[in-house]
Amino acid sequence: MARKFLYVIAVLVVLYILVRLVLTFYAEDLTEMAFVPDGPFHARPALADNAYDDPRMWIARPDLETKDNAAQWLPPGVDAPDKAPTVAVFFVHPTSYIEKGDWNADLDHAKSKQRADLFVQAMASPFNGTGAIWAPRYRQAAVGAFLTDKPQAEKAIDLAYRDIRDAFDAFLSNIPEDRPIVLAGHSQGAFLLRRLLRDRVAGTPLAGRIAAAYVVGWPVSIEHDLPHMGLPACMQPRQSGCVASWLSVADPADTSMLMQAYARRKGLDGQNEGGSPFLCFNPLTGTLGGAADATANKGTLVPDFKHSTGELVPQEVPAACGADHFLHIGPPPKLDLDAFVLPGNNYHVYDITLFWANLRADYERRTATWLKAH
Repeated sequence: MARKFLYVIAVLVVLYILVRLVLTFYAEDLTEMAFVPDGPFHARPALADNAYDDPRMWIARPDLETKDNAAQWLPPGVDAPDKAPTVAVFFVHPTSYIEKGDWNADLDHAKSKQRADLFVQAMASPFNGTGAIWAPRYRQAAVGAFLTDKPQAEKAIDLAYRDIRDAFDAFLSNIPEDRPIVLAGHSQGAFLLRRLLRDRVAGTPLAGRIAAAYVVGWPVSIEHDLPHMGLPACMQPRQSGCVASWLSVADPADTSMLMQAYARRKGLDGQNEGGSPFLCFNPLTGTLGGAADATANKGTLVPDFKHSTGELVPQEVPAACGADHFLHIGPPPKLDLDAFVLPGNNYHVYDITLFWANLRADYERRTATWLKAH
């Protein structure tokens, strides 16, 4: 009996080793099989010129009722602002379409809409203290579009970008010309925001109105992207008119899949970005680079996506920019975050919420600097 038990244990150990080997050497192939659409790209017509006049095309905008405005949510214990907003915030949500049935999500796709609302609640809410937040719905590219170099992927991303560009133009038409603007986006939202900065901000009078651009969860190449975005990197805490970007990992980190995804896309100059260094802004210090221990963290938002809420937990997560340009948070924090941690200790889903309270303070400090200067 004991011998049979040992045989079972031996077989299980061998199976475990085989599974680990498969996941190690074929992780990219398995990920592509799971998420990359295998059908043709379906072209969609351009949206009507006035499409974004419709409040239903927005997850958040100032004239929506609070109950319908995901960005107005606040964690328990955080007081609602008592003054009218002084800043206009344009926020582009991350990928919420994780199915592989098509290369782009339709605007009425229920699951992706629900996820997008939750992402805006958690990630745009740091800006609602003094900001009037505008967060558009758009025909986002499927998550698999960022995991392949198939030509359909570029078409899907271009379609998503056109929607964001139209939404931004509608946003601008509703903002007084003396109002400062903050741009923010995460993951796919950040990827599209880079391009928007190049096409709509760089070299225009609008650049002078940008108090800050938070381009989070997608690398901003120092060589291939930043020179074309019309703004410098955020170097110091009280600097305005600058770009902040970071990608969060815990240790030990395996960033190989992230770097492969980065290498698939071209920079804003049309050149391949693979291997080029990218910005690492530290939201705990408010500087480019640097390190801070957990005592500097004013509050990590631990989201409860199931119940559409969350709580702030202070002084739990440190941050240090590493030689690999990633923002390292030390060993995995002892917080209820495991459900959405990606392989390789990739804390991509939590890039913003890890530093929710510090980002709120950073944003308010930079916009105050802009308002004082103008």
